[in-house]
Amino acid sequence: SMPGMNGLEIGRAIQELPRPPHVIFVTAYEEYAVSAFEVNAIDYLLKPVDPKRLKKAIDKVVRLQQDAGVAAGDNGTAQGAAAEAAPGFKIDRIPAEKQGKTILVTESDIFFAFTEQDYVYIKTHSDKLFTRFTLKELEARLNSGVFFRTHRCYLVNLHKVKEIVPFFNGTYNLVVEDKERSEVPVSRAQAKKLRRILGF
Repeated sequence: SMPGMNGLEIGRAIQELPRPPHVIFVTAYEEYAVSAFEVNAIDYLLKPVDPKRLKKAIDKVVRLQQDAGVAAGDNGTAQGAAAEAAPGFKIDRIPAEKQGKTILVTESDIFFAFTEQDYVYIKTHSDKLFTRFTLKELEARLNSGVFFRTHRCYLVNLHKVKEIVPFFNGTYNLVVEDKERSEVPVSRAQAKKLRRILGF
């Protein structure tokens, strides 16, 4: 650790950088896992570290770097490239990118959207697609009666949620019906609102 700062404080400071690096927490304390993911940690490993788990975390960082390189294209960054809807037009499709092609994704095909470092991705049933919209812009553009901001890094289609799993300290994980049965975190701040919306 650095003098005067713990790991979480360093993680928060890192997120303020223009292009923050990927972070993997390695610690002996499991109670800080939720806080670690709130500062965009890629993974949270407990000591003694399982070599297979460490390799999996590193492989994920490598994949993210590769995805970011493709997504940034000639611009070198995805920031500042969010599309603007033409005046007078209202469509239910979101432009996203895959392998150099622009894909128009319908709202009903979006399971959730999320941020990873500087980039925003849309998750469909089997694809992870880069989009130049920010999460805030997606939230404004998508149907507010269907899409719910579960976390500052996640926006989920509630019609695609299969299970609600209690996690830690009043938070939840939402299991969605995509191919991987992905889990979307719900922050403690949003958990009460979600319970009110869904009536549980």
